[in-house]
Amino acid sequence: MDYKELLNLAIRARLSAYMPYSHFAVGAALLSDDGAVYTGSNIENAAYSPTVCAERVAFFKAVSDGKRGFTAIAIVGGKEDAPPDALVAPCGVCRQVMQEFCGNKPFDIILGGSPEQIRVYKLSDILPLGFGPDSLK
Repeated sequence: MDYKELLNLAIRARLSAYMPYSHFAVGAALLSDDGAVYTGSNIENAAYSPTVCAERVAFFKAVSDGKRGFTAIAIVGGKEDAPPDALVAPCGVCRQVMQEFCGNKPFDIILGGSPEQIRVYKLSDILPLGFGPDSLK
């Protein structure tokens, strides 16, 4: 699957976002190493701390389905009722979840406001010296 197609799936996932407080919709599409794609959208909560980011929704759906290997994730975001218009990087908590499952191999993070505006980063570049399962050995 090419990254433009993955980004389009993230754009589609963004339509399911539940964001009555921030009015900022985020979508993610996670590519597993067997080619399956898991999508997620942000889900807010009035108490704020139970809010879950789109990236973690996608990861948790995949992991609960038995997946453990991943190659890339596409992330898009922007104000509700408008197309994604900015590069939205994963928060620190999402980066830590990515480290848990992808820290020991190459993992691409695709950011884009549209399929024509794509930037690709390595997890190791946006989370240097990440703490993961290998840190406990």
